[in-house]
Amino acid sequence: MSPPKPNKPSQQRKKQKGRKNLYGLYIAKSKKVLELLQPGCFVTLDNQPSDLPPFEVINCKGGRCWVRQQAWGQCVHWEVEHYRLKSA
Repeated sequence: MSPPKPNKPSQQRKKQKGRKNLYGLYIAKSKKVLELLQPGCFVTLDNQPSDLPPFEVINCKGGRCWVRQQAWGQCVHWEVEHYRLKSA
């Protein structure tokens, strides 16, 4: 004979509190906090040579950032993973 199932919503919530949701599990495993990069700020790559000037952030969305060099002009940009950038 199986145990009775909880009928009340409060009993069901107590049962679900013991489970970890996927979002909490993902955050716990990554343990890396990304800094907020506003459009217009200047950033460097994690392996950027010292003689290369910083990049300007155009936009960040979905873990990707679009950056450009001021010498490149307005229409040329480069897509980089957000975790590779740090503010200059």
